[in-house]
Amino acid sequence: MGTKTEGKGTVGVVSGMCMARRDDFTREITLRICSSLEIKESLRSAFEYLKEYVPLEALVLVIIDERLGAIRRIERASEDIALPPNLIPLPEGMPQKIAARNYSEPFIVDIEKDEILGALAPMANFEGNTHLIVPLRIKGELIGWLVLRASGEGLYGEEHLELAGCLAEPFAIALANALAHEEVLRYQSILLDDKRFLNQELHGDAADGIIGGNTGLRNVMEMVRQVAPLNNTVLILGETGTGKEMIANAIHVSSPRRNGPFIKVNCGALPENLIDSELFGHERGAFTGAMAESRGRFERANGGTIFLDEIGELPPNAQVRLLRVLQNHEVERVGGKRPIPVDIRVIAATHRNLQSMVEKGSFREDLWYRLSGFPIVVPPVRQRKEDVPALTRHFVTVKTRDFGIGVPPSIAPGALHRLMEYDWPGNVRELENLVERELILHRGGPLTFSTILLNPEQKNMPLAAGNGRSLYPLNLDEANAVHITAVLKLAKGKIDGPGGAAEMLGINPSTLRSRLDKLGISYRRRGRESNR
Repeated sequence: MGTKTEGKGTVGVVSGMCMARRDDFTREITLRICSSLEIKESLRSAFEYLKEYVPLEALVLVIIDERLGAIRRIERASEDIALPPNLIPLPEGMPQKIAARNYSEPFIVDIEKDEILGALAPMANFEGNTHLIVPLRIKGELIGWLVLRASGEGLYGEEHLELAGCLAEPFAIALANALAHEEVLRYQSILLDDKRFLNQELHGDAADGIIGGNTGLRNVMEMVRQVAPLNNTVLILGETGTGKEMIANAIHVSSPRRNGPFIKVNCGALPENLIDSELFGHERGAFTGAMAESRGRFERANGGTIFLDEIGELPPNAQVRLLRVLQNHEVERVGGKRPIPVDIRVIAATHRNLQSMVEKGSFREDLWYRLSGFPIVVPPVRQRKEDVPALTRHFVTVKTRDFGIGVPPSIAPGALHRLMEYDWPGNVRELENLVERELILHRGGPLTFSTILLNPEQKNMPLAAGNGRSLYPLNLDEANAVHITAVLKLAKGKIDGPGGAAEMLGINPSTLRSRLDKLGISYRRRGRESNR
């Protein structure tokens, strides 16, 4: 492929390459740049081949991003050398000047003669290096540039410009494909948000559908109704598993933002080194692995609500960024240079004592004041045990459907009373898990919840208050079961005869046995009684 000369560790091709050789070169470079769907891999392959023909230490694809007002690097292949940043901000009016210049042929950068490129020299690292730039066009429209760089001055000549002319078409196609892939990823992100929103519309629970909204959570739901129509930040406090996310959802679906997205973020589940990127987004090339620009959770929540669960787990840097969002209603992507306005409502939640964290210096005081303007405290289950029966029946119905069980099983008499005696340190989440376990263990029979472990104080708790009324609201079968069980215990298990449970209850022994069988209460059979 022509005579080669040495130059700064690379080999430069001289002029006079014959037509056949040039065709071979064009074919090979086209195959390499189109060899992979990953632009990074194909650019590296082209770079390794191109080094054989021109002095080359870096091969870079760039575009003028009018939205960001900057030159943005799409991809690079290079030796182990320092390159300019991924984004080079352009002065006001510079994109228009570049467009008016109408670069069309490959050229070698001369910062003394080119006013436009001279202005970019300090940021683009032109000085002390030789740059050959190939404008990339599709159907006559400029879409970007291919930049060849070599350390030192005066390393490129006319023979290299001639060779660079073979690069324009294949690299323009590769760049167009890379930009199209970026656009696909962007629309994919939007579609995922739309899907999440539609699922929320189909399956989300409105405020009126929250179990306990008229009993144990009535004060909470009253606060929800007061704050939902407004746009202020809300802080939801409560122990783990109390249903803080359900309250946040209720605020969203009862607000004017109900038709916007509801984005949920568990701050404690995000790796600290990725939390800025996840929440605020990043520009392409902002860090290793950032193959395309990405919208953060705040941008995805635009027009809707973002729910920041476990807000106390946010690291200090993210707290500063969040404070800016709350104050200025704008975010700045990682690697970005310009703020992006967002129209969102922030709902935060935590089980931690943020005031104590402020005193210890692990949570910003100014952020605490921003968040705590309207706190809502969700009580634990032990403070609203009147909701336990309704919650249990709800989970039995839901889990039965999830497990593919045809008909929801019945709940054994006295079982709900047992559940109401328990303190529920894991709150609603623990109750949900208990129902799952019970459905697995008692397929085909009534649910007894006998696996629950009561505290010694709870086991000794009287079944009835001094006035004879049950401590908890029971249905008729449950009340009968509690009363009959107590009478059987008093009669030492005896049903017939003097001092038997039937006599104490004033009913026929056969009627009592039938009722015991119906209620699922075990008792000694007649044969065992007669042997006593």
